[in-house]
Amino acid sequence: MPQRSQEVRSNRERTRLIFARFAKTRQRHDAAPDRPDPLYEELRNDLVVAHLNLVRFLALKFSNRGEPLDDLVQVGTVGLLKAIDRFELDRGVEFTTYATPTIVGEIKRYFRDKGWAVKVPRRLQELNLAVNRASEKLAVQLGRSPTVAELSQHLDASEEEILEAQELGQAYNLLSLDSEISGDGDRRSQTLADTVGMTDSGLELLEDRANLERAFTVLSGRERVIIYLRFFESISQTEIAQRLNVSQMHVSRLQAKALDKLRAVLKE
Repeated sequence: MPQRSQEVRSNRERTRLIFARFAKTRQRHDAAPDRPDPLYEELRNDLVVAHLNLVRFLALKFSNRGEPLDDLVQVGTVGLLKAIDRFELDRGVEFTTYATPTIVGEIKRYFRDKGWAVKVPRRLQELNLAVNRASEKLAVQLGRSPTVAELSQHLDASEEEILEAQELGQAYNLLSLDSEISGDGDRRSQTLADTVGMTDSGLELLEDRANLERAFTVLSGRERVIIYLRFFESISQTEIAQRLNVSQMHVSRLQAKALDKLRAVLKE
């Protein structure tokens, strides 16, 4: 044990010495990034190599989530590089202590981005997660689901942004083709893959859907939400009003206005 402790202290001291030299080269690099500095690159690489075991150790904690370990190590190394470029010796902490949350954060961000079925701006991804957390917190405090206005006030975001983030949440985590969609008793379960190649009964409505999608572009964000909830989710005007924190009469007027816009476009 004493020998192991001495070895750890020696490695920490070596890391501090490398960082002391690296800090000077980093200043020169930041002042003239277009001029390559061989010593800067050499010291940076030394720091990466010295801490790859830390990256691998942290990546192993996420290796049971279906992603190759090598990919996780690569992502974690990006976090390591960010930590190296930001670390200052006068922080008063060991580099491994400083780097660990940065590396873990990069790996978690990788899983979060991989989970989205379509490309969604990072800002809206983060807002969607914040909305979900706030909804759970406020639901406990209020004893009911929070309204859009309450979420907007809690997160200091506009109601339109809250609604957009909630809608984009549907783009997260597509079902696997192996997901079961039926199967009662002893009957064999049917998966999504079993339905691939089957005749789509809605194919004949494809042109109508395309026209409707084109017409939807003339609606405002709130009008789209009302039409979607009312006619696609079959939610009453009263419940929509509660969700949007407006009167039922206001929802009725917005719905009528939106339908008039849609009819005008579809007649063209």
